[in-house]
Amino acid sequence: MLFPYRDETEELNDETRKRAENGAFVQLPNGVTHYELSGNESAEAVVLVHGFSVPYFIYDPTFEFLARSGFRVLRYDLFGRGFSDRPRARYNLDFFVRQLADLLDALRLSRRVNLAGLSMGGPIASAFTLRHPERIRKLVLIDPSGAKPIDTAPAVRLARVPILAELAYGQLGSGNLVNGVAKDFFDPALVERFQKRYKIQMQYKGFMRAIISTVRENMLASHLEIYRALGKLDKSILLLWGRNDKTIPFEQSALLREALPNAEFHIIEDCGHIPHYEKPDEVNPILLNFLRQS
Repeated sequence: MLFPYRDETEELNDETRKRAENGAFVQLPNGVTHYELSGNESAEAVVLVHGFSVPYFIYDPTFEFLARSGFRVLRYDLFGRGFSDRPRARYNLDFFVRQLADLLDALRLSRRVNLAGLSMGGPIASAFTLRHPERIRKLVLIDPSGAKPIDTAPAVRLARVPILAELAYGQLGSGNLVNGVAKDFFDPALVERFQKRYKIQMQYKGFMRAIISTVRENMLASHLEIYRALGKLDKSILLLWGRNDKTIPFEQSALLREALPNAEFHIIEDCGHIPHYEKPDEVNPILLNFLRQS
């Protein structure tokens, strides 16, 4: 059944993709993926996986810094977000892990890479590492989801209700999501510009369908078993957490540290859910030191 969503007025195609500020596009088995690859072509690669709904611009400070620091850096839009396709599919963990594997193959990044996952990107990056340990050198987790389910927000609970969710979001539009990203910040001065960029993706048909499917496919559920299995691998892991995170509360970091006993852990003070974006001057040196360690 097709449901109209008030904010989704345009098709995402070759013509509308020309509006993307930067990046390139590649056809993968499940659809077109929007990505950006920069830096020294012969250098070690760092791959950045974003979270639940904010596309790859959320890595602006990290992407530019790591490229300047001598790394080959890749960021991309998960399916359903940004300028990547919104295929009719089940937006579950297997789907997102497959997208990452297909993207690395398509771009011929065959050597071991460093992988970073933010929020929902944490379970994606962790599951990919478990399934393809030979392809990963180091892993960075930034305020990762999955220690406990994220099921308390009214918008998340509503998304789980078939038909009612589609009808409600179709009538109400995407305002709840736009307003929701504000709580990712500790500093309110950063919110307005961030929201303006966030809303661009919402005009393309299929965005809300992908968001609802992502919730229903348990991407915001507990993934503690994945982190526990990851903790048994011989991998270098960096765990970063904003002290004032309201999206994935800081208290959940204790569960992740227990599951990943050998992870290097850093607390970013006076900071919300996206410390690499809100406090790049503090986070970037930590990232660089971790990635350069032998």
